[in-house]
Amino acid sequence: MADVKRVFYVKYLAHNNFIDILGRRSDIQLDKLENDSADDVAAPILAGAHAFQIGSARDELAKKYHADRDLLRRTQSLLIVSTNGAGYDTVNLNACTDAGVLVVNQAGGNKEPVAEHALAMMLNLTKRIVETDRAMRREKDLNRNLFIGNDLQHKTVGIVGLGNVGKRLAELCSGLFSMRVISYDPYVPAEVMTKHGVDKVELDDLMRQADFVSINCPLTDETRGMVGAKQYALMKPSAYFITTARGSIHDEESLADVLRAKKIAGAGLDVWEEEPPPLDHPLLQFDNVMVSPHTAGVTREARENMGRIAAEQMPAALDGKPIARVLNPEVWPRYAARFKETFGFAPQCSFVGNG
Repeated sequence: MADVKRVFYVKYLAHNNFIDILGRRSDIQLDKLENDSADDVAAPILAGAHAFQIGSARDELAKKYHADRDLLRRTQSLLIVSTNGAGYDTVNLNACTDAGVLVVNQAGGNKEPVAEHALAMMLNLTKRIVETDRAMRREKDLNRNLFIGNDLQHKTVGIVGLGNVGKRLAELCSGLFSMRVISYDPYVPAEVMTKHGVDKVELDDLMRQADFVSINCPLTDETRGMVGAKQYALMKPSAYFITTARGSIHDEESLADVLRAKKIAGAGLDVWEEEPPPLDHPLLQFDNVMVSPHTAGVTREARENMGRIAAEQMPAALDGKPIARVLNPEVWPRYAARFKETFGFAPQCSFVGNG
């Protein structure tokens, strides 16, 4: 039976409070690897690890450290994968489930900054602040009447994915601006949406009705490529497309096409297929496209919050205590058996999944 519980991470954590909190436990060993750590350094750490605190940004983590079947073959003792954020596109959930590895995230830890970022993009775009800022730096005697914007009040926002961020965005939009909120999320019942003041609709109806389309769902096999030419074609010419979720949920080439043809009013993009996008990316050439480099959830408060949540959840999981934010609950029977074989006692099965 293992006496020391071994945890490792690669390159960075959400916040250093993770190190401070785990450091209070004499029975937990925390190891750090780099993306370019030599194989002879990494191999023994991987082989002995019980838990992996993994980065959520796929372009910041070397592919060899993504939690896929290849990594799992090199981490035979691994029981738990915990992501730094809410996203988990560095994790192959099916592979982890097959291997008996429990996957948890920090869902809700950055809901406030991401929702605020989406709302900030909505305000900036409808008030045409970015457009006028750029125009004023280029042109003399600017005609302000060319940049008349619109109010958010009483408009309709369509939220794709009513999870932690989606619910907070709905609350901000309805509370601050009396906006009508509609949402597409096949996993949230209509009665739950109604409790949050949201009308449940299908995706095509959302694209047709919304003045602002906001993508707030995770990247999965189901959502990959979910928004493309067909969906953009349904949008109003006065509507804006905004995403603070993950790249690859929306099709970038088709979005550039509808913007070029002036079929929609503009876009706010925080996430990309390739991060950061190349400087010659077509979507960076439009004045009515507001962009950021996947920073919606990157605030000091959010980083500290996610580091704390991860640092509290990881020891709880290693102690066999009830845990929240489980992404693959179907793994439990095999995970529990492997956990008991490793530590000599069974974990408590009373976790709460993501809501």
